[in-house]
Amino acid sequence: MRYTGGMRDLPVLVYDGDCGFCQLCVDLGYRYLPTMPRVVAWQDLDLAAYGLTVEEVEESVQLVGPYGLRASGARAVAVLLAVQRRPTWHLLGRVMLTPPVSWAAEGVYRVISRNRHRLPGASGACAVR
Repeated sequence: MRYTGGMRDLPVLVYDGDCGFCQLCVDLGYRYLPTMPRVVAWQDLDLAAYGLTVEEVEESVQLVGPYGLRASGARAVAVLLAVQRRPTWHLLGRVMLTPPVSWAAEGVYRVISRNRHRLPGASGACAVR
């Protein structure tokens, strides 16, 4: 079933539902973060309704929402952490949004993304196409 909910609602975190490592990360988010947006696999989402392309969602996690909210990769993770009420998560997210840490975070995200098929929970479906 394709999710076509409106962007007027809460933010949506879009991830690769075919990737076991990505699913592990989502599960950890639900376990440790008190505030999670709706989380939807891009394979179950009407991408055009959210202004996303297949190339974007295959490359990195996307965070989209009201008022023009749009972040991808490490920035999406940082925004997700920055909105947490727990001071540790909030501070980590704010630091990740600040250069030069943001540049390093994006580099680390890219390395992880390109090698996610080698990480815990991964399968052959995790390889970036």
